[in-house]
Amino acid sequence: MQPGRPSVNQDFRCEILVVGAGVTGSLAAEHLAAEGHEVCVIDRQRPGLGSTTASTAMLLWEIDRSLNDLTAMYGFERAANIYRRSFGAVSGLAELVNTRGLACGMRHKRSLYLAAGKVGARELKAEHDLRMRAGLPGNYLDHLTLLEEFGLYREAALHSIGSADADPLLLCQALLAAAAMQGVRIFDASAENYDNSGQAVIAELDNGHIIEAKQIVLATGYVMPDFVSSSLHKISSSWAIATPPQPASGLWRDGALIWEASENYSYARTTNDNRIIMGGEDDDQVIEPEARDRLMPAKSEALLHRLNGLWSHAEPVAEFVWSGAFGTTTDGLPLIGRVPGHSRIHAAYGYGGNGITYSYLASRIIAASIAGNHQSWFNDFAIDRDPPKATP
Repeated sequence: MQPGRPSVNQDFRCEILVVGAGVTGSLAAEHLAAEGHEVCVIDRQRPGLGSTTASTAMLLWEIDRSLNDLTAMYGFERAANIYRRSFGAVSGLAELVNTRGLACGMRHKRSLYLAAGKVGARELKAEHDLRMRAGLPGNYLDHLTLLEEFGLYREAALHSIGSADADPLLLCQALLAAAAMQGVRIFDASAENYDNSGQAVIAELDNGHIIEAKQIVLATGYVMPDFVSSSLHKISSSWAIATPPQPASGLWRDGALIWEASENYSYARTTNDNRIIMGGEDDDQVIEPEARDRLMPAKSEALLHRLNGLWSHAEPVAEFVWSGAFGTTTDGLPLIGRVPGHSRIHAAYGYGGNGITYSYLASRIIAASIAGNHQSWFNDFAIDRDPPKATP
């Protein structure tokens, strides 16, 4: 059952205020409540109807930057640890869904990381070798094996266990319902300003009321307050299509999650009702919703063309088309942790193709930080982390 959202009609205090009721905020609220904290959540729109609805919910542990690229940036040990944390985050989210009985259509999936662009068989084999060294799962598939086992015509691929998919809106709603059962209060409200000068944080709402909290968690999608900044990130736009339901015989083996090993990659997955979702065509020069909407027809055609090149058995029709803003960072990693200069404000900004995976990771990092249990590996995702010395 979806919890109610009363408006804020008076000033009040709470221990932890989560700003944003999308999947990131709902993961943070549920976990903080489970840890025994008094939590309130505010959002200016219905929960999950922001960036969450634009997500294709491919819960991948493989991040936008390859392990090889990340090794060039930060060294092998640090890069391998980041990849292992990402793998553990997908496993942790799947366990949470199972133990809480969250009805979100989650399915355990394998992934196919396909050769594309400048990344061919040799580069994928080197990536596979690095992953094996890091203790990560997966198999290297040469061209013939990939064609025989999956019917995909690419030079090579990495085939790995440990990923998943889900309905992002249902996941968000189920998490909020679980949070409400643990005492979390959810309000229809919009924060305009934050005052962190005293022993608490004051969130000033657009209706003139205030909420005083000991800690605030910002889970506002890709809308960042002015005092949160990072030289690593920029905002981009992405588009996605969904085909009509396909015959089961017309889908690739196991409905594996597919993404390409190129900078401007495409990605694809199947749904419970046998649709194919194809996404990509990212553009960092188009940010505003109106501009994205104007490009819908052209982007839809481009994605259908990409789908036909990937899987010609699909009916080449886009029954649904949508788009959304998302953030990218130079190193493909999220921005998670205390906001520099604001010790009582924490940010949870998951970026790139791993948004929900990073959201789960953020909920655990922030809860541990609030409890005074900071761990050194948190610094790998810090908002003010040093930029990589080399960018492949």
